[in-house]
Amino acid sequence: MAKQLDVYKDWLGIADAKPPFNHYQLLRLPQFEDDPAKVRLHYRKMNSHVRKFASGDYAQQSQDLLNELAKAMLCLTDTRRKGEYDATLGRTEGSKRRKHTLEQILLGRKILDQAQLDKARALASAINLDIRDAVMQQKSAAPDAVMGAYAESLGLPYIDLADVGVNEEIAPKVPAMMARQHSCVPVMVDNGQLLMASPNPLVPEVEEELRLRLGMPIRTVLCTPADVNAAVAQYYPKEAAAAQMAAGGGAGPKMTATATKATKKKKTKTAKEEEEEEEEVEAEPLDPAERKKRQQLMAVLFGCLTVFPLFMLYSLTDVFKSIGMTKLFVVYPVIFVAGGIAALVGLVVGGLKK
Repeated sequence: MAKQLDVYKDWLGIADAKPPFNHYQLLRLPQFEDDPAKVRLHYRKMNSHVRKFASGDYAQQSQDLLNELAKAMLCLTDTRRKGEYDATLGRTEGSKRRKHTLEQILLGRKILDQAQLDKARALASAINLDIRDAVMQQKSAAPDAVMGAYAESLGLPYIDLADVGVNEEIAPKVPAMMARQHSCVPVMVDNGQLLMASPNPLVPEVEEELRLRLGMPIRTVLCTPADVNAAVAQYYPKEAAAAQMAAGGGAGPKMTATATKATKKKKTKTAKEEEEEEEEVEAEPLDPAERKKRQQLMAVLFGCLTVFPLFMLYSLTDVFKSIGMTKLFVVYPVIFVAGGIAALVGLVVGGLKK
């Protein structure tokens, strides 16, 4: 009788424990290991070994174990989830891991030397880039090493999409426009949460949009830009995004929170536009007959305003002479007449321009 395969014992070499195995046992790590780099190193070793059995009679067992190893690694490299997981295993003291900046990690793990980091800083300052992007643009280190350090600085997990791959069952449910715009692809479901791979943490609005569309919470796992760009090109080509845009932007049957906010903004804008349109209608040029009528009316009004002061000055001639203000008697009429003529000319010219 053929011996029954025990993947944990035969492939992972776990002989001193009984199932179910915790994440540390699966990855052959000391209990409560806090170094994300060591967690990823052990994962890569176990992944490489198990992948040898991916073809042949044990292909399904290999894939199932690979997924189990990936979930263990993703949990232990996620600061928040690791703390929660360790508590379930009875850990009482806090993590010994101290949070470090990306620059500290790059130097501490000898991914960059000081000269390379200074060069990256200069580039980042010159063209307003993040240090991560400046390092990758200068190709000072391998992209996976830089992204791993970046993920560690944020307390998020990092994956190699070549190891895990895109979830082909969920991929069609993610709008192509969203995947292309935010550079994200679905990887796997873990504990009822969908893991979305992206070079950058997804913003809360995008996570909420995906949650409403797919019916499960979203978690970000980081990957290299090259990996996600290749996956997006394969699963969400430009033609798919263009087709969704032509069909209405890929909006699903449900009104999402983001879409609701956008709709409210659109309504506010529309009301404002309507008010502006009403003002434009009111400011439209008058027809010639109405314009002529108004100009005649305004000419009479300005004529009255010009003649009346002259009449008043004339009636007060004796008063001005008695107090020695003969010059003002001459100057004021000239000013009023000139002002009246200028006002009439401006009125006629302005009316013609309209």
